[in-house]
Amino acid sequence: MDRTTRKLLFAMAGALLTTAAWAEEPIKIGIPVGLSGANSVVAPSVVQSAELAVEEINAAGGVLGRKLQLEIADDASGAAGAQKAFDSLVFQKEVNAIISMETSAARNAGLPIVAKGEVPFIYTSFYEGRSCSPNLYVNGWVPEQQVPPVVDYFVKKEGAKKFFLVGSDYAFGRGMLEFARTYIEKAGVQVVGEEYLPIEGTDWTAIISKLKSSGADALITSTAGGAPNVTLTKQLRGAGVKLPYGNLAVDEGTAKSMGPDAAGIYIAASYVTSIDSPANKKFLEAMQKKFSGDLRTPNDLSVPQYEGIYLYKAAVEKAGSTDTSAVLSALGEVSFAGPRGTVSMNKQHHAPLTMYLGQVQEDGSVKVVDTFADVDPGTQCPNL
Repeated sequence: MDRTTRKLLFAMAGALLTTAAWAEEPIKIGIPVGLSGANSVVAPSVVQSAELAVEEINAAGGVLGRKLQLEIADDASGAAGAQKAFDSLVFQKEVNAIISMETSAARNAGLPIVAKGEVPFIYTSFYEGRSCSPNLYVNGWVPEQQVPPVVDYFVKKEGAKKFFLVGSDYAFGRGMLEFARTYIEKAGVQVVGEEYLPIEGTDWTAIISKLKSSGADALITSTAGGAPNVTLTKQLRGAGVKLPYGNLAVDEGTAKSMGPDAAGIYIAASYVTSIDSPANKKFLEAMQKKFSGDLRTPNDLSVPQYEGIYLYKAAVEKAGSTDTSAVLSALGEVSFAGPRGTVSMNKQHHAPLTMYLGQVQEDGSVKVVDTFADVDPGTQCPNL
């Protein structure tokens, strides 16, 4: 064997070793989520959905021959915790993408870090809308998709003419109720009160007193997901409030955790466990098999997490790499057929979604009252 042949063989062997090492490197997905704080009620279900998605994808060969690996960090449901969590995930763990449900305060705190670190961010939470960044894609609902079914039902079916609005005092609470107030007034009816409590607040007594004296015949609330929903609803029931009640922030899992207090609440959601489709049945069976007695109820915050990981997989495969620029270009062009149906974030980095108007039952399940197919998210980020 001459010297030239030996050099060629050594070069080929080196290339094969490099390729093998690269194939063994996992693709890291960062999940900053509120394991403590306001979102602690729902966060475990979000993590479970992510774990199932990664397990399924890895069992099928991974993504471009590489395994997925989750890196989970507690953002404490707020801005300060999110800054620490994002910084750790992006610059210490060196994740390839952030995919997670968070409070709006946490999302807003994390976005500059995502931009600085140049990683894609798939936001899997419903939210108040119009959060725009080249790095951000959203597969949860926005007010244009969620508020109209509730308001229209109360006006047309319950005869509501005077609405009272209650929210947590931060971006989501105020953003949702601002849209709701405008929509209510365009419907020719009245908002007779609008009150807020800090996101960490737990005593709603003074606000409930104002509600009861306002003459309102319908109530709409928009609190931080999880704990504030539980405390507000419990205190409303304890005060004997029996108005038609639309909750813009409660998910099916949180509703079940409330017990009988949640019965009668109306919600508009892009996911309920009763969706009768082969994909949803397969998903629920897989969740039950994996988590058994520890399973947290899949919901409108956890299912988008499951789908978000599959959407990232599709984008990486379309791009042919985890390169951020290529993945961001691909994210608006791919879709995934999952428990909610086919989802694609192709409308200004947001997703058209089928919405379900439902009413919570005594056992915490949601009875679907009406269905609205492929609801457009409207104008969200026209300059992207």
